[in-house]
This record gives sequence, structure tokens and C-alpha cells, in this order.
Amino acid sequence: MIYRFRVILDNDTEDDVFRDLEIREADTLEDLHNAINQSFGFEGNEMASFYVSDEQWNQGEEISLFDLSDENPTRLMNETTLNDVVHEMQTRLIYVYDFFSMWTFYVELAEIVEEAEGVDYPNLMFVHGQIPDDAPEKNFEADLDDDFDEFEDGLDIDDYDNLDFDENWN
Repeated sequence: MIYRFRVILDNDTEDDVFRDLEIREADTLEDLHNAINQSFGFEGNEMASFYVSDEQWNQGEEISLFDLSDENPTRLMNETTLNDVVHEMQTRLIYVYDFFSMWTFYVELAEIVEEAEGVDYPNLMFVHGQIPDDAPEKNFEADLDDDFDEFEDGLDIDDYDNLDFDENWN
């Protein structure tokens, strides 16, 4: 079977940037990594990882290009086939390329089809938008209200008699 993926650049620009790729379900995540790099014009010589994702794009288990950990080995792309991590019930991955620039892509399984005769896989089906020169800036700050006051509850933490706990509980 052939997996058709839409790979979308996570960006805060006005233009959408994505690629539609076809790849065999038995190919590895390293094969998908290479196809993504080629389709977006990267050289492919930077560290990268896939992350299993849920429907809200929350980052889950890491599957890395190389195992750099000493204690807890991670799954590796070249040892993990697509159909091990992606199927009808689990359709989303997050792909991060170049951990210094943090190019981040949302990878979603769009459909599963029969293999077509005469087509070389992986296959770049569709290109939309130009990738910017630099990775989009990431905003890691919490979106807090300007009027936020952490002491607005009026409690005095030094007034032990009026707090609802036993300070000598142990």
C-alpha cells in the first residue's frame, strides 16, 4: 500500500507552505525524512526527529535519526517502518529538522491507496509555497493577560492561622 502524506511547514507567515508526498507503507521513517528534505530543498545533513502526535498535534514519543542518548535509547528512523507508527487510527507526526533552526513540520496521513504501476516511490505529488530563507520564529512565551496578578486572591501566606492546612502535619 501507498501512504499519501501532506507535510506542512509550521510557520507564522501569510503563505501556506506544504508538500504532498507518496511513499510505501513498508518504507522507513528515514526514507520519509529523506523525501521531506528533498521536497523542501534541504541538504539533509542536520539532526532530525519525528514525534508521534495526537489529533491536537501534541508531541509524543520521539523517533530520532541518530541515538545520542547514553541512558535511554530512542527509537531510530532507519529501524522504524511507517506502518509501525502511522495507520488509520494514528495519522499524525511532527517532524523537526535542524535543532538549531527548529524547522518544524506537521505530517499527516491523507489517504492510503494501491501502488500504481510505473511510479517511483517516494513520489512528490504536489508543491505549494516557497520555503522561507530562515525557519519561522518560535514563540515559547505563555500568552498571559497583561493585568495578571498572582497575588489577587488576597491571601497572606505569612498568616498561618487563617490558611486551611496544618503546618505541623508531619
